[in-house]
Amino acid sequence: MIASSYIARFIGTARYFVVLLLCICATRVVAQTPSEIMPDPDTPDPSAPILQPYESTTDSIVSSFAMAMDTVTTHTMLIDSTAIVTDSVATAIEVSTFDPDAMRAVWLSALCPGLGQIYNRRYWKLPIVVGGFAGLIYATTWNGRMLSDYQQAYLDVMDTDPNTNSYMDFFPPYYTEDMIDQSWLKNVLKTRKDAYRHYRDYCIVGMVALYLVCILDAYVDAEMYHFDMSSDLSMEVKPALIPISPTQQPALGLQCAITF
Repeated sequence: MIASSYIARFIGTARYFVVLLLCICATRVVAQTPSEIMPDPDTPDPSAPILQPYESTTDSIVSSFAMAMDTVTTHTMLIDSTAIVTDSVATAIEVSTFDPDAMRAVWLSALCPGLGQIYNRRYWKLPIVVGGFAGLIYATTWNGRMLSDYQQAYLDVMDTDPNTNSYMDFFPPYYTEDMIDQSWLKNVLKTRKDAYRHYRDYCIVGMVALYLVCILDAYVDAEMYHFDMSSDLSMEVKPALIPISPTQQPALGLQCAITF
């Protein structure tokens, strides 16, 4: 943008000097032939000075030169104004270029998962983050509720109080305690209680992992925001013979070549 403004100014200045040179040449030609300019025979005053037509011609040349100067000046001013506007637009575009701060993105993502992605203007990642946390929170809550039910049922079946029989809620209404094998019931309740505890813990670990992934994604995305992916980047996978030792046959494998 700045180079184009300098070129425009140079063209305007060159036009100015060309018009000035043409006017000087025309003035010299008229000044060298004053004797050829004769008075009009129809003029009633024969004593009219010969210099009058020359003066009239000189005045017209001066007027033409002044008009040309005004035109060149106006054109130069327009070119300068256009260059200034162009430079202002280029400066505004350069100033408005977004350059995210990696540490700010990290702190925003640590404060609330998803804020770092919004700060980096990666709005399409926000539904993934929200959906991931919503699913993990729901799974943690459901597994925690099932763990609480089976844990209470296991405690009831292990004690000797006949009034604590919450484990019967897992069976149809027509079932009685005499119809249930107590040893089998204890084994099943303990197995499911431990399983739902593991599922709940896995969901909690998943939420922590997703939280850390959001922070890492915000940092990497901010650092590589202006990364230019070349069109020449490619990967080629092809079979290859891999030498093992001079005394053994080469092994068959895959060769990966990355071009960038």
